[in-house]
Amino acid sequence: MLEIHSGAGGTEAQDWANMLYRMYERWCLSKGYNVEVLDILDGEEAGIKRVTLFVKGINAYGYLKCEKGIHRLVRLSPFDSNNKRHTSFASVDVIPEIDDSVDIEIKDEDLKIDVYRSSGAGGQSVNTTDSAVRITHLPTKIVVTCQNERSQLKNKEKALSILKGKLKLLEEERKEAELATLKGNAKKIDFGSQIRSYVMHPYSMVKDHRTGVETSNVSKVLDGDLDMFIDGYLRS
Repeated sequence: MLEIHSGAGGTEAQDWANMLYRMYERWCLSKGYNVEVLDILDGEEAGIKRVTLFVKGINAYGYLKCEKGIHRLVRLSPFDSNNKRHTSFASVDVIPEIDDSVDIEIKDEDLKIDVYRSSGAGGQSVNTTDSAVRITHLPTKIVVTCQNERSQLKNKEKALSILKGKLKLLEEERKEAELATLKGNAKKIDFGSQIRSYVMHPYSMVKDHRTGVETSNVSKVLDGDLDMFIDGYLRS
């Protein structure tokens, strides 16, 4: 599961989240991966506030986990009448699908489940019943949503699968933090730090701050050419 959330900044940030959505969708399709939209919330004027994608294919999680973090865009804003330079942020989260063989205990009393009507532009392909599901895990405050299925039960099953993946990652991050403390590693384990900058003005450059990999061809990257960054991160 790949989640994209727009940061602060309103329409500008929501447009940036939509650009990332397009970028990852193109990269996935170039790899022959199957991409399914589980949940999407459109912005008020343009772009999206968030989207959750289910990506299926060989090593999909192994590659996409390299993209987890904050992505920064610098450009002349198309939404600014004065054509000023703006900086926008969006976060990318990547969660593995956890199968039933992995024992993750989720107590019923720890869950708050809400049912609501799916969002969308309408039409035959859009669910118009109250079957979208939002699950809140009360102890951790994690919220997951799913609205792509017509069945409330299927949406609940998919949302629980996402929740299991998030809880699994949370436990792994906790163990890594404890291990770093025992080793005396001064480097903070922070999965929310800025990992990459996409600069379109006053010059053209995409740079990964973790590995130093960079290119001046911003449009090619935004069209889904991410292999140099993923390869560089895995090699590091």
